[in-house]
Amino acid sequence: MNYFSSGFKLGILGGGQLGKMLLYETRKFDIHTLVMDPSEDAPCRMSCNEFFTGDLMNFDQVYEFGKKADLLTIEIENVNVDALEKLEKEGTPVYPSSKTLRTIQNKAKQKLFYTDHNIPTAPYSRFAYPEELLSAVKNNSLEFPFVWKSARFGYDGQGVKIIRTYSDLEGLPDQECIAEKLIPFKNELAVIVARNVSGEVKTYPVVEMEFHPEANQVEYVLCPARIPDSVAKKAQYVALKVSQAFEHVGLLAVEMFQTKDDEILVNEVAPRPHNSGHYSIEASYTNQFEQHIRAILDLPLGRTDSKVAGIMVNLVGEEGYKGPVNYENIDAIMKMDGVTPHIYGKKETRPFRKMGHVTIVDPDIDKARTVAGLVKKTIKVTSNQHIKE
Repeated sequence: MNYFSSGFKLGILGGGQLGKMLLYETRKFDIHTLVMDPSEDAPCRMSCNEFFTGDLMNFDQVYEFGKKADLLTIEIENVNVDALEKLEKEGTPVYPSSKTLRTIQNKAKQKLFYTDHNIPTAPYSRFAYPEELLSAVKNNSLEFPFVWKSARFGYDGQGVKIIRTYSDLEGLPDQECIAEKLIPFKNELAVIVARNVSGEVKTYPVVEMEFHPEANQVEYVLCPARIPDSVAKKAQYVALKVSQAFEHVGLLAVEMFQTKDDEILVNEVAPRPHNSGHYSIEASYTNQFEQHIRAILDLPLGRTDSKVAGIMVNLVGEEGYKGPVNYENIDAIMKMDGVTPHIYGKKETRPFRKMGHVTIVDPDIDKARTVAGLVKKTIKVTSNQHIKE
C-alpha cells in the first residue's frame, strides 16, 4: 500500500503531546491523519488533517472513529478495547492490538502476565478492594512497607503510593489494586523495543531515569544509562523477552528496576511512544516517533543508536500555580549550547502537569547532566494565577 501523499488515512486515538510529536513525523511523510480526543483544545488539533472530539472509553464513539481510518494506533492506553476488537474482526488493523491493550490496561493482569511468561518482576499481591488489603496487613500476610498501585487508570505518578504505616492506607480509592514489594534498587531503567508487522525487532539503548521524590514523575532521562555494559545487556535481554511475550506491533517501552545485586525486574510497560524516548528526537538516528510510524506501517525499522549523548528534562507545572501558562526564562535556556525546548501546547498549567520537555545533547553525558540541572533550575512553568491555600 502507498501511505505517502495518498488516500490512506491513519487514525490516532488520543490527542496529547505524544500524538502531537507523532504528527511531526506523519507530516514529514505526508501521511493523512485523523485524531480523536475528549478535549477540543488537545495539542494534536493544530497538526492533524482531521480532528474529532470524543470519549476514548466510549464504545460507539471509538468504533465510529475507527471506521473512518485505514489503520488505528494510540498515544494513550485508556481506550475502549471492545471497540478496537470489533474493528479488528472487521478488518481494520489496530496497533497495538486490543489483546495487548487489554492486558496492559490493568496492572494486576499485567503482573500476572509477567508471572505466566517467567518475566522477572517484584513480588505482588492482588486485591479486589482496599478492605481486602487492610485485612491482609492485619493478618500479617502483607508487611510494611509496600507499594500500592491502582489496577486501572494510573498515570504520571497518579495511582501509586508507598505504604509505610496504617495511616498511609487512609483514603485509598475503593477499587481493584495490587500491593507490590518495595524493591531497594540502584537505578530505574527503561528500554524501548520496536517491532514491525513482519516481526523485525530493534531495541534502543538503555536509559536511566531520575524521579521527582514527591510527584513520582520522571524528572530526567539520561541516554546512555550510566551502568556497566553487563547490566545494560541484561536489561535489553529482558526487554526483548517482554516484547516477544506480548508479540506487540509498534513501540513497547519497558520500565525496569536495577536491584542492589544488579538483577533486572520489570516494573511496567507502555505500548506506544514514551517519555523515556523523548531524548531520541535530537540524539538518535531514528527518533521514537518515526520508528513507531515505520513499525505500524510495516516499513523497515530505522537505526536506533544515538549520534550523541542526550538528556531529557520534563517541564511540569510549578506548585502553587493553576491557570493560563507562562514559561519563565525560556530565552535563558535557549542561549545554552545543545539545548532544545519542546512546548506541548497545553494552555492551562497546574502543579506537576506535563507541559513540555527540554533536550540537552553533548558528547559527554556528565557534562550534559550538569547542563540539565541548570536548565531545571532556570526555566519555570507558572501562571499569573496562584492557587489559594
